[in-house]
This record gives sequence, C-alpha cells and structure tokens, in this order.
Amino acid sequence: MRTLIKNATIVNEGRTYGGCIAIEGDTIEAIHEGQVPEGRFDATIDANGCHALPGIIDSHVHFREPGLTDKADIESESRAAAAGGVTTFFDMPNTVPQTTTIEALEDKFARAARESHVNYSFFFGATNDNAALFGSLDGTTLPGIKLFMGSSTGNMLVDRSDALERIFASAKLPVIAHCEDTATINANMEAMRSKHGDDPDVALHPLIRSAEACMASTRLAVSLARKHTTRLHVAHVSTAAELELFGHDGNITAEATVGHLYFSDSDYATLGAKIKVNPAIKTEADRAALRRALSDGRIYTIATDHAPHLPAQKQGGCARAASGMPMVQFSLPTMLELVDDGVLTIDRLTELMCHNPARLFGVEKRGFLRPGHKADIAIVRRGEPWTVNPEVIESKCGWSPMEGHTYRWRVVYTLCNGHVVYSNGHVDSGYIGQAVRFNHQQ
Repeated sequence: MRTLIKNATIVNEGRTYGGCIAIEGDTIEAIHEGQVPEGRFDATIDANGCHALPGIIDSHVHFREPGLTDKADIESESRAAAAGGVTTFFDMPNTVPQTTTIEALEDKFARAARESHVNYSFFFGATNDNAALFGSLDGTTLPGIKLFMGSSTGNMLVDRSDALERIFASAKLPVIAHCEDTATINANMEAMRSKHGDDPDVALHPLIRSAEACMASTRLAVSLARKHTTRLHVAHVSTAAELELFGHDGNITAEATVGHLYFSDSDYATLGAKIKVNPAIKTEADRAALRRALSDGRIYTIATDHAPHLPAQKQGGCARAASGMPMVQFSLPTMLELVDDGVLTIDRLTELMCHNPARLFGVEKRGFLRPGHKADIAIVRRGEPWTVNPEVIESKCGWSPMEGHTYRWRVVYTLCNGHVVYSNGHVDSGYIGQAVRFNHQQ
C-alpha cells in the first residue's frame, strides 16, 4: 500500500514548508519539498490548506484499564486519541491492579494489542519496596518508571526516604515523578476543613495542593536525581517557582500539561470540579510563567495527564470530587489555539508534543517526519468554527472541560503507521496500533 499526502504545509524539525509525504506500508518513504512526486499511489490525501505534523506523542495518560473501566478503557480512550491527532500514548500505572509487577505490565500490553487504535506503551510503577524489580524490566519496550512523590488517584504514594534513595539509585530508565508534598497537603486540608467544613469549595483546591507543596517535593526530586545522576522528568509542573529548577541540567526536565497551560484559578467559578486535578490548576501568574517557559527551554514536553472520571465522581468540592479530567482528544486543537494567541509557534508546539517526547524516552522511529520513520501523522486545518458537544466526545466518560468551547482548528486526518485511523469525524475502530520500541541510549 502506497499513500501520498500532497499539497501539505509540513511542520517538522524547526521548518514549515509546502510539500508532499510519500508512504509505503507503515513507513515514510520520502518527503518531497515543493513538488508532487511521480509514480503510482494506491491512495492520495489532498492536504491543501492543511498542516501536516508528526503524530502527537502523549507521554502522560490514564486510560484506566484494568480495574477502573467504568470510567474509561484502552479502546475508548485510544479512539479519543486518534480523533485528536495523538498517535502514541504512554499509560500510567495507577490502575487496578497497579502496574507494579511484571505480570501486571504484561497484562496491559496484551490488552492494548487487542484494543488500542493507536500506538502504545506503559510506565512501570515504583512503590516503597519494588526497586529490586527494575533490573528485570525490558527497556526496549518501556518509556520509564512512574514515581508518585505525592498521593494521587490510585494510592501509590512513595514517601519513605530510604525507598526514594533506592529508586533513584536503581532506575536505569527515565523516572517521571508526580511531585507534591503530602504532609503539607494534609495540613492544608485540615486547616481548610476547620474553616469551611468537611468538603471545602473546589476553588480552594490550589490552596490545599499548594505551590509550597509542589516546590518542596520537586526540589527533593531534583536533588535526588542530581545525587544519583538519574534521568528525571517532573510531571505536570504547575507553578512559577518550580520552573526555576529547570533549564540548567539536561538530565532533569519538566512537563507541562494542556490543562495547566490553558486554565487558571479564575476558571473554577465557571467550571468547578471539572478542572480539579492534582496538582491543582493555579494562578494566572503561574499560567503565564508556564506559557513563557514553553519557549525558553524550561519546559521540555507537553502532555495531557488525561484522567477520565464519571460525571457523578466529579461532584463536590476539594475532598469529595475526584481529581482528573479528560483532554487527549482536544489537546492539539487547544495548543493550536495558543499558537494563534501568540503563546508559542507551531514549530515549537511540534518540538514539545512530538520531537521532545521521542528524544526524552528514546522512542524509535517516531516523533519526526523522516524517511524510514513510522508514518504517524496528524493533519490539521484552521477554518470554519466548530463547538465541542457530547456528540463529538469519544472518551467513555462522555464529558470534557472543553464542552461548549468553539475552536477554529480541527484534526482532519490521523495516520497511524500509514493507516488512516481517523478521517473527518470517523475513527476506524477496526485498526490496532503497534507497541512502541525504545532505545534509551539514543
């Protein structure tokens, strides 16, 4: 099967230019700048008026399978990913059972091989007592190790200093860390409950899961990574203060999420618990600092922390409402909206959402539009406005914090391994993606 994408505006490796992409099977055969190649093609996609980017690599999602499949599952959330131009996801370990044993990890891969409509891999979860298993992990199949240095959904908190030392000393794969200081959070919650009752209003969430809680934990993670020369990637950085810890050491990097880049604490008034996440959405000043850091090197990747819950589970305040929101389907249109707003360039977006995740985790032959690489491609167009409503939402939970929002950018096609898995509102539910391969030395 040979496919030609013609008349595209190609965005790749710091350049934006007109051209065509020739695909043979699941691989990019050639990229032709400014010309239509000769030869026979079985299928042609006319991308006139569209931008062609590498498929998005979302390196931080919670697809909830196994054990939490009332909220989401690999099939439904990979369908949402395909509809959003996301061709690869790395899923987190706080499922039921937790992905903290080799058997649980193998089970997830087997499920994805049957169900996932895009490419996939899974993080192995660190606990207080499983660092001895790190040596048994096959680094060619895994992006890294997830470490919860703050309690969040799934109760996987690692809080013993001896365990943290062992994890940072033993990890040969990248460690991606959730950094919030649990003692600070617990003290803040008790203080808020004494003033506001058992379930404080959700607008108080950023004062409970505070900037100080984030900074204390992130500073500890950075110090441990430096001590043990561990490859550390701090997930969902949410404060201006934390940003000062990054950009100095190429071995220690930071992730920003679409939610923290788009929302601020002023949005609790209208969206309430829909934007309740851990760490909390914080101030407009923090959001502005995160946005600036997209272009100065302090933020290395953008992900979603896609975390669905049922609508009933999102009711209540700081104590009762579940933390997490689904964003994988709308991450690319949202970031393209920030391109329109002048927050970053489309070339930088591609760096942060495609190239850098591939570099950080050693992804083989994905994340770039290059001959010989897998043909993972997102084709997007800016044009007629469209509004998010329940009918377009693919996630199993059936809601989105972007519901009612009007976009100008839309994903027109998503190609996964050369296959058109999404086209103009339709996901090919019969297609199954590939397990990602890694080379952590590259």
